[in-house]
Amino acid sequence: MTDAPHPLFSAENYTPRRNPLRHIVDIAGAVRQQIDRQAAALGITWAQWVVLMRIASGIGSSAAELCRAIGYDSGSMTRMLDRLEKAGLICRHRCCEDRRVVKIALTEAGQDLYPRLAPIAIGSLNHNLQGFTPEEIDTLMNFLDRILANQGKPCGK
Repeated sequence: MTDAPHPLFSAENYTPRRNPLRHIVDIAGAVRQQIDRQAAALGITWAQWVVLMRIASGIGSSAAELCRAIGYDSGSMTRMLDRLEKAGLICRHRCCEDRRVVKIALTEAGQDLYPRLAPIAIGSLNHNLQGFTPEEIDTLMNFLDRILANQGKPCGK
């Protein structure tokens, strides 16, 4: 039987300035602001941009999948989808296999907008990862994947 791994952080060595997760949150906030400014030129918000990008890339084809992926509650997601539907960018329809599931897809107008959404992501990546090598980006992605994998484990274990 192996011992549990020694905690990396404790009251003795914790400092808010050297907190990797705080850095992730701070970076996410800065990226959100960058993208929000660029998305505004298209008449949408950062939050709408994220939802449209997820739908377009197949990462979220139902409200429930989008809620899980983005971390929205179902009420907030419903209001977001209502706005995107009213703008003519998405459509919703009941799944034939399971009528409880509402599938979401881009409309023709949403598909026409997509080629203007992807460059925002590409520009943000190039701006925020300048100076990194492809190998370093692979390493960073591996580290971030490990953090995501830890999210499925009980906290404190």
